[in-house]
Amino acid sequence: MRLPIARQGWPFILPLLGLAVIGLMTFPIGGGVVLVLAAFVTYFFRDPERTIPAEPGLFLSPADGQVVGIEPHAQGPDGRAGTRLSIFLSVLDVHINRAPLAGTVLAIRYQPGKFMPAFRSEAGAGNEQNVVTLRAGPGQVVVKQIAGILARRIVCWVKPGDTLSAGERFGLIRFGSRVEVLIPADFEVRAQQGQKVRGGESILAAAERYSAALGHSRTHEPGRTHP
Repeated sequence: MRLPIARQGWPFILPLLGLAVIGLMTFPIGGGVVLVLAAFVTYFFRDPERTIPAEPGLFLSPADGQVVGIEPHAQGPDGRAGTRLSIFLSVLDVHINRAPLAGTVLAIRYQPGKFMPAFRSEAGAGNEQNVVTLRAGPGQVVVKQIAGILARRIVCWVKPGDTLSAGERFGLIRFGSRVEVLIPADFEVRAQQGQKVRGGESILAAAERYSAALGHSRTHEPGRTHP
């Protein structure tokens, strides 16, 4: 049975639990404080299963959080215009990142930068980030993992050449962050400013050839649970 905790969290959780046990035996108040901290860290690194929508032509949210920006983007990696959509992840959100659609990893580029609050729009360009480019069908899609004022560690466990299915996990960001996606122009954006989204489940956009059939509702029939 799989524990719903990201494996990258155990190096933080286990030492805190050990300190909590020692503290509860020697200094109960201090041990209780450490135990609460351990509980929070465990909650932060939770990694729940998600039911991936089964309909074709969907662009899924790569992260949990709140949509804080939707704006035109002049030129994507394949030279075509599109839409930049930004998601802010608070410390209370799940921080696992997922592929927005099926594709092959073309490139991964680390960009050093600042650690401004992740909810600020300028964080998308100026903060430390990891840029993942996917080839999905005839086009390309960019997902940016962006560090925030608390997030000082971006984790990405895929490499160029890897194939991802829609909703598949590919990384995480520790302790508050931002994720941006460049959505190709042939997708109709469905997400709205201020909307709360769930990684691998919420529909951000739909390919135009499928939009009429899907309608304008953001609900969907249950699909598959990604391992």
